[in-house]
Amino acid sequence: MEPVEINAGTYYLRQLRADDRLDDRPALVEAFTDPTHVRFVPGYLVDTPAAASGYIARRAGEWARGERCSWAVAHPVTGALLGEVGLKKLDFDAGTAETAVWVHPAARGQGVATTAVGAALRFGFDALGLRTIDYLHEPDNHASAGVAKRCGFTFAGPVPETGDVRWTRGADDPA
Repeated sequence: MEPVEINAGTYYLRQLRADDRLDDRPALVEAFTDPTHVRFVPGYLVDTPAAASGYIARRAGEWARGERCSWAVAHPVTGALLGEVGLKKLDFDAGTAETAVWVHPAARGQGVATTAVGAALRFGFDALGLRTIDYLHEPDNHASAGVAKRCGFTFAGPVPETGDVRWTRGADDPA
């Protein structure tokens, strides 16, 4: 699957980059070493520019294999990385996916996640033909619960295997 850019209104969604024109690696290291980020987005060690390069390559590979659509949430003028949003665990046969989002510490509280998730949902339902998209987060992540509510997800309860909280949204559900 080829990556696409999305005009999300206040922000734009693009591929993560590390090239001669735009380098997301410093912002990735800043975000992934932030204590709140480490707490709520476990499993990724992105603490050096080399690790950030690997993370960017991983996301590009996931796009290419049709496993995940992942976008850098970027400032519309400077292109600065404000966060990341994605549709992961894509299952085209079942028409399902799971939303993932994080926001750089300097951009939190500005509506970045809500805007980005809304754009990713529209892409998933309209362009990919998905029928259901879930949103999972740790029970203590109240910011994520707020994003889920603002984006029209319905509370579905705890996930027994992980203890996460699951929200769900169907293609025909109102936003």
